[in-house]
Amino acid sequence: MERGEKVALVTGSGSGIGRATAMALAAQGMTVGLLGRTEEELQAVAREIRETGGEALVLVADVSDAEAMASAIASLVDEGGRLDVVVANAGINGTWAPIDDLQPEEWDKTMAVNLRGTYLTLHHSVPYLKREGGAVVVVSSINGTRTFTTPGATAYAATKAAQVAMVQQLALELGRQGIRINAVCPGAIDTRIDDNTEKRNSERAAIPIILPEGEIPLTEGQAGTAEDVADVIAFLTSDASRHVTGTAIFIDGGQSLVR
Repeated sequence: MERGEKVALVTGSGSGIGRATAMALAAQGMTVGLLGRTEEELQAVAREIRETGGEALVLVADVSDAEAMASAIASLVDEGGRLDVVVANAGINGTWAPIDDLQPEEWDKTMAVNLRGTYLTLHHSVPYLKREGGAVVVVSSINGTRTFTTPGATAYAATKAAQVAMVQQLALELGRQGIRINAVCPGAIDTRIDDNTEKRNSERAAIPIILPEGEIPLTEGQAGTAEDVADVIAFLTSDASRHVTGTAIFIDGGQSLVR
């Protein structure tokens, strides 16, 4: 694999926001490490990147597995020679159910992927980022940060709030090493994340609200695209955002302001 000027790691890059982000960073000339659990999806993204003249490395790993993450990130650095950009995107919606119905193992699964996965991504990446500085973007959500009206999504919202807290805490800790870290908080985005959502009795936790016509004011109710998020991530990992750190950017067309 030829080495690009910069090397990026994107977790959950087999589809949705992760895929769009990997494509955007590759278009900027970065070598992109595509990390996820489904090799077939990752290989398809790698082919797309290579067909447009970019460089990509497939890294099959579960973000909640410490040894697998350490090995995958080390492989990326061995191949690319460095690490400059990390996008902690992998996540699941998990189970949405009333708190007295939500089971401990369901809570633990959401925590393992969304929160432990973010921690392990940063834990194993930061030593490499410290060598020359770099940029980190954590993909959070409007849920748990600005909106709390998704019935039964307590575990998911807790992980998303915690991710923003991590970003703000680490902006100070990592700033001395020249590492910037920010969060993006998407609203309704047209991806396949609903495929890993289990809803059970969530209507019992719902609070009746009346929304304006078209819940997303900017687009008259139309959900955003993965590319809408990827473009902001590309900005946050570029030199154009060199003085931005510890910030959460909401990418929702105004959705969270009316909820």
